[in-house]
Amino acid sequence: MEPSNVLVPLDGSPLSDDALTHALGTFDCPVTVLNVVTPLDASMSESGILEPDEQRRDEARARAEEVVERATRRAEEAGRTVEVAVETGNPAETILDYVGANDVDHVVMGGHGGERDGLAGRLLGTVATAVVRKAPVTVTVVR
Repeated sequence: MEPSNVLVPLDGSPLSDDALTHALGTFDCPVTVLNVVTPLDASMSESGILEPDEQRRDEARARAEEVVERATRRAEEAGRTVEVAVETGNPAETILDYVGANDVDHVVMGGHGGERDGLAGRLLGTVATAVVRKAPVTVTVVR
């Protein structure tokens, strides 16, 4: 069954770019791109050495806007348009909240593997694993 609205979470990585390419090339329905700005706190900033400040928050927000603007241009080059959203929060939780609050029935996202605990974490990445496990809709992970 063809989805009616696809969500593509983007983090600026090549795999998330591949996810957007896949979604635009596969589904003939509205596509929304979402970038999640992770709140900066002392525990996440250079091992807690630097305190978060307004400039760093502004830079993170500007990077998020750049990611969704690049996605918009890529969609236009493919003859498509995308809706854009920028949210702040924990990436997996924010993606799941967005799915629940909007008319999304399919998620296409990049997966990041690496040295993580558990097979799923190594194969998909922690955010993708959490979304696959908890999403109430179909999730396609691009690797």
